[in-house]
Amino acid sequence: MGRWSGRVVEVKIGATKSEGGSRDKVVVVGGESELPLFGSRSEIPNPPVISMDVFDCKIPLPRVLKEPFVEVLEDPAEWARLCVNKYGADMVSLHLVSTDPNVLDRSPKEAAKTVEEVLQAVKVPLIIGGSGNPKKDPKVFEEVAKVAEGERCLLSSATLDVYKEIAAAALIYGHNIVAFTPVDVNLAKHLNRLLLSMGLPRNRIVMDPTAASLGYGHEYSFTVIERIRLGGLQGDKDLQMPILVGVTNAWGAREAWLKDPSLGPREYRGPIWEAVTGITYMLAGADILMMMHPIAVSLVKRAINNIFQGRRISVKELHEWLREVM
Repeated sequence: MGRWSGRVVEVKIGATKSEGGSRDKVVVVGGESELPLFGSRSEIPNPPVISMDVFDCKIPLPRVLKEPFVEVLEDPAEWARLCVNKYGADMVSLHLVSTDPNVLDRSPKEAAKTVEEVLQAVKVPLIIGGSGNPKKDPKVFEEVAKVAEGERCLLSSATLDVYKEIAAAALIYGHNIVAFTPVDVNLAKHLNRLLLSMGLPRNRIVMDPTAASLGYGHEYSFTVIERIRLGGLQGDKDLQMPILVGVTNAWGAREAWLKDPSLGPREYRGPIWEAVTGITYMLAGADILMMMHPIAVSLVKRAINNIFQGRRISVKELHEWLREVM
């Protein structure tokens, strides 16, 4: 036995045809019994995975972030296909922001149709995010959970204000759920207990403790995530679920995209801002990184290979990577 008494539970996302779904592969997260950088392959059996963000309608984005996707911004299925086929996403995070009454107020049935199209376009596991509207999301999740029955998606998110309806949809239609709380260890534990009390198994819950952007509360979020991971390893069963972070939040920092020559070129600064945000959260214990810019994804994937799979990156390879992105 290692130095810790606890182990993070494994959560399986996606289902193959033999399991009742249509995915070509499943993703397993969690299972670690040691901290990043310290563990062996047996102690950290499942390295972190990257899910690339896709939105179901046009949203305001910095130019440098929008450019890689400019031809698919109005077609979420093609956007998802680009993320998987060109940029190597392990998963796709589909955000149904158009369902918000303050955006386009699309119906739950329209949202379900979009989910169907994305499921047909790619064969990786899917994270399905709502709009964040507490009145609309429960109706949307009920419909999309039904249409994606058997695919074992990850529904994002259940909150302390709205969790019963979303948890019920996950239970009925066989999905996992993201438990979202605002940077507070005790609130994260409380929400997990509420979900467990509804009959949702521990191996179907992923925590999202909130990821602040680098330079905008990043160190506080990092500390909360690290405390959650340490608590789970020390034996607190209410904190032994895998952790998801929204690394794309890095673009909320003005310095990531601001047009200011003194800060350096935006086309490199923004992706590096996102990559550094992702790598640091990964070192705090994150299992799923929701990201967006292809250069940031590429850099973080290399970090995952190096840190969790024991693959050293040579100076020559770093120089080659710099030439690629520049």
